[in-house]
Amino acid sequence: MEVSITQYKRCDVVKAAGRVDSNTAPSLAEALDSITEAGRFKIVFDMKDISFVSSKGWWVLIDTQKKCKRYKRGELVLVNIHKEIQESLNLVGLGTYFQIFDDLTAAVGSF
Repeated sequence: MEVSITQYKRCDVVKAAGRVDSNTAPSLAEALDSITEAGRFKIVFDMKDISFVSSKGWWVLIDTQKKCKRYKRGELVLVNIHKEIQESLNLVGLGTYFQIFDDLTAAVGSF
């Protein structure tokens, strides 16, 4: 899985494609950790090209959300989630744990 990071004035946008599972989640975690370790805690994760997220993938996102929200420094928001992935997120009770946007501009503008 290829992960790209674009840094904007207000936040960082992380974009990935494919599946986020036990094989690919470590590369996503590495990309997200590089942002938080640099002291930036406002992150938008663009899921437009993500076709599947396993429990390992959700744990990576939850861990990043905890780091971002600690001391009220920022937040990880999700954008362009496919309907099936959104339903699975709601099914496990995490539908309200992340702010979710349909538009990348709105997500970036939320910061």
